[in-house]
Amino acid sequence: MDLKRIARYYYLKFMRLKGDPQSLAFGTAIGVFIGVTPTMPLHTILIILITVVTRTSTIAALLGSLMVCNPITYVPQYYLATIIGNVLTPYQLSWARIKEVLEILLHHPGLQKSLEALFGLGYEAAIVLVVGGIVLALPFAIVSYFISLRLFVKIRQKRSQRHLLN
Repeated sequence: MDLKRIARYYYLKFMRLKGDPQSLAFGTAIGVFIGVTPTMPLHTILIILITVVTRTSTIAALLGSLMVCNPITYVPQYYLATIIGNVLTPYQLSWARIKEVLEILLHHPGLQKSLEALFGLGYEAAIVLVVGGIVLALPFAIVSYFISLRLFVKIRQKRSQRHLLN
């Protein structure tokens, strides 16, 4: 796997997006936020719901989520969410329990099996993961908004200049 090639692929996908820079950037931030939270089997559904309600770019959100939520990042995201959630909530969740569920989720068992595995952890574990995931995801979402806004504004300026020259 060539990381440089993957980065270029996503960069080109973002470059081709059209629309209002703020809508695209907010959509990207939503995707990054959801992608970092430990809600793996529900990412796409949550992204679509939130982007429709906020009238932001669903495609930018899906691309943003794909960039931060992939087989390389699952384990560190869930691990950090567990640590943060254990600190911020009165509950304690062991990493061994999370690893069991991650194994199930990584083998793509389908939505029903994924939800069963997650619900099998119990509500305390869900609270730990969700609280930890939200706290972990928030800075990434904020930073991604400003970086992508800058990118989309530059893209729009370049397109405008090209339009004037033609």
